[in-house]
Amino acid sequence: MPYEAPTHTVERSIRAKTGAKIVAGIDEVGRGAWAGPVTVCAAITGLRRPPEGLTDSKLLTVKRRDALARELGDWVTAHALGHASPQEIDDLGMTAALRLAAVRALEALPVRPDAVILDGKHDYLGAPWQVRTVIKGDQSCVAVAAASVLAKVERDAMMAELGASCADFGFDANAGYPSPVHKAALEERGPTEHHRLSWSYLDALPKWRHLKKSRAPVLGVPVPEIEGQLGFDF
Repeated sequence: MPYEAPTHTVERSIRAKTGAKIVAGIDEVGRGAWAGPVTVCAAITGLRRPPEGLTDSKLLTVKRRDALARELGDWVTAHALGHASPQEIDDLGMTAALRLAAVRALEALPVRPDAVILDGKHDYLGAPWQVRTVIKGDQSCVAVAAASVLAKVERDAMMAELGASCADFGFDANAGYPSPVHKAALEERGPTEHHRLSWSYLDALPKWRHLKKSRAPVLGVPVPEIEGQLGFDF
């Protein structure tokens, strides 16, 4: 399917308006999964011409995405990844877990960005970072698209490795997202140590419902936080 290639338009705008010299793009993967971490990539690309075919990772075939990730590893100025575990997601909620993973990625970069382009409409990062949110930034912004591909390939590889010890769940194919194989294994075997136990999928599993975790309210945040729990973006 044809698509418009991402550009440096947003980054140029940020540089012009704020004087920022180093701008990082951030994207996440795993928000809607039932198992595994949420993974965030921070990528710094400068204003160079991007590799051919760069776009949102979800629009790419597995083969093309893997090849592009290898190319991006050498092309980007710098990139780093951060993860928040299923246990941290259960304890903190998804928004706080996303921030934790994003901060881990940003702090792992060899240089501190002056500004950040964050995919989506919600700024889950906040101060002290200077953030510009961009809806569908993974399709329109070069740095965010690069982060999208690198995060997706990294997390898929992690989930395939986890799947070796619990093959019935099909993590190598579904990356921890809901799928018929995943649902059948959950119903039969129950959640593993890699599953998010505060997620609402447990409500539909009477045999394992007693394992569901609840978080205490923090500063008025409603419980349970269900943002992203029903995603299918694998």
